[in-house]
Amino acid sequence: MAENVNQKLFAEFAPNTMQQWVDKVTADLKGADFAKKLVWKTNEGFDVQPMYRLENLENRKNLACYPGEFPFVRGNKPDNNDWFVRQDIRVEDLAEANRKALDVLNRGVDSLGFVLTGCREYTPADLEILLKDICLECVEINFVCACKKCTVTDAFRTVVDKRGIDPEKLRGGLNIDPLTDLTLKGKMCCDTPFAALKAITEKMSAYKNFKTIEVGGYVFGNAGSSIVQELGFSLAAGAEYLDRLTDAGMSINDIAPRIRFHFATASKYFLEIAKLRAARYLWAHIVKAYNPCCDSVCKMHIHAETSEWNKTVYDPNVNMLRTQTEAMSAVLGGVDSFTVHPYDYVYECQPSELGERVARNQQLLLKEESHFAKIADAGGGSYYIEELTEMIAEAAWKLFLQVQDEGGYSAAFEKGFVQAAVQATARARDLDIARRKENFVGTNQFPNFGEKIEKTLCDCVFEPEDYTEEGAVAETLKPYRGAQAFEALRLKTDLYATRSGRPVVYMFPMGNLGMRKARAQFACNFFACAGFQVTDNNGFATVDEGVKACLDNKASIVVLCSADDEYAGFAPEVFEKLKGKAVVVVAGNPENRAELEAKGLTNYIHVKCNVLEELKGYQQKLGI
Repeated sequence: MAENVNQKLFAEFAPNTMQQWVDKVTADLKGADFAKKLVWKTNEGFDVQPMYRLENLENRKNLACYPGEFPFVRGNKPDNNDWFVRQDIRVEDLAEANRKALDVLNRGVDSLGFVLTGCREYTPADLEILLKDICLECVEINFVCACKKCTVTDAFRTVVDKRGIDPEKLRGGLNIDPLTDLTLKGKMCCDTPFAALKAITEKMSAYKNFKTIEVGGYVFGNAGSSIVQELGFSLAAGAEYLDRLTDAGMSINDIAPRIRFHFATASKYFLEIAKLRAARYLWAHIVKAYNPCCDSVCKMHIHAETSEWNKTVYDPNVNMLRTQTEAMSAVLGGVDSFTVHPYDYVYECQPSELGERVARNQQLLLKEESHFAKIADAGGGSYYIEELTEMIAEAAWKLFLQVQDEGGYSAAFEKGFVQAAVQATARARDLDIARRKENFVGTNQFPNFGEKIEKTLCDCVFEPEDYTEEGAVAETLKPYRGAQAFEALRLKTDLYATRSGRPVVYMFPMGNLGMRKARAQFACNFFACAGFQVTDNNGFATVDEGVKACLDNKASIVVLCSADDEYAGFAPEVFEKLKGKAVVVVAGNPENRAELEAKGLTNYIHVKCNVLEELKGYQQKLGI
């Protein structure tokens, strides 16, 4: 046994090349095109293969580096993957916010994000109330302010000094981000934003682990951008902060460690892992160009949160599945802190206690039961993740250089370059959602048939968020949710149903058993997306039997479900007997469609439809 310890396993089997595998798969596809059938074309602009092998690692950069080493593609920490579990708390009443903070700290949270509402000036006395009994050295403290950020900083320093705490023991940050103000509001927060940023950063110089500069990359993702755009534009914004502050006389050694990138993590699991690895790699090289004193200055510090773009109002429990995979990908990608938003966050002013509890526990399960904090760069060496990391890095770097050619982030934004790129991607994604190429389970695919919205929701839930201020120097990005158009469509039916009853869509299966069942299921799913009451059944032996059932059930829409070659035999007869009594629809796109249309059958649903536009059309036919 000992003599064979170096023997290669399975040496009796000849090695297979990648081409041999492709040939085998192609044979199994029975002539279908390999690329069209199995290669995933992403909106990031590159192809994802169905399989990866060892040769995919050939000539990959940074495979020789370890976690904690420049360029930090494998993470900032050499021996673990720990992160802060953050919960944001909306501060409207200081004492109540403090009570809630103490409660969640006892439930496993170790990072607090105080969202300071309004535009008031906070005094040391205010922060004494807010931070009462919180051990500032033991948890991360973050402030999310709409304005008056200097007063918050001054008040916080006063509280820390009064308690006699060593500033170097404090962790956290403040969301000072003039470029995100430009992106969302159309103008920066004041006339001299970078001078103010320099003053605050210098004032907090003793607070080595307290971030004073934020790069709000989440804005791009929540406006419908691609992962490459989120990364490329975030890096450009970060580089502009480096340029502006070094030009103002600050050292790169004092600036870079104070910058924290704030990303949104969405549902593209492996791509999101690779995005964060690529982000650290590119940022490390950007900072390195400023000749820092040591490589540790080149580390990218990342806070991330679950994306808002892919969350839904209908079937909201599915949001918990989305946030779970998002938390996993963010943690495996190596974030420093992470916020899981509650599943009902998108439509409740104050998320439910259950929603907040589940959101906390999603991270705690990953950390304490799945041990995600123990292993640094768990995805390192994965053929797939390593290739995705390099592909995203190359594409994001190309975009970063384009922004630099435009004069930097703020210049590119004022010219409309950033908006045009993001809006083009968002429009393409909207079209994919309308055609169900990009799925939102529970909304545009597999809806909960019996669900309806009974309580009044703010119209803003179904509209893009517009923060544009008077005097804006450029068009702004307007965050929105990809599901909003379908949700507005379904809500329209719900409101109609309260006045006039819910329209019935009745299946008319006939003929070929397999085809009629498949098409009835497709049609039920199709029309339920608009909130119609769908009724399926086992099928009919005769046209008269089916027509009677349709009339008895007061069907507004009747969907004929059969094989293509059988429609000619019964569809025209059904149409004639239901003409003026119901809208007749054919499930499928048969070759003899022109002949059927000549006989009055003009409505068809199939997999290539723009589902959103078709459903709007059927609402119009029914007077909704």
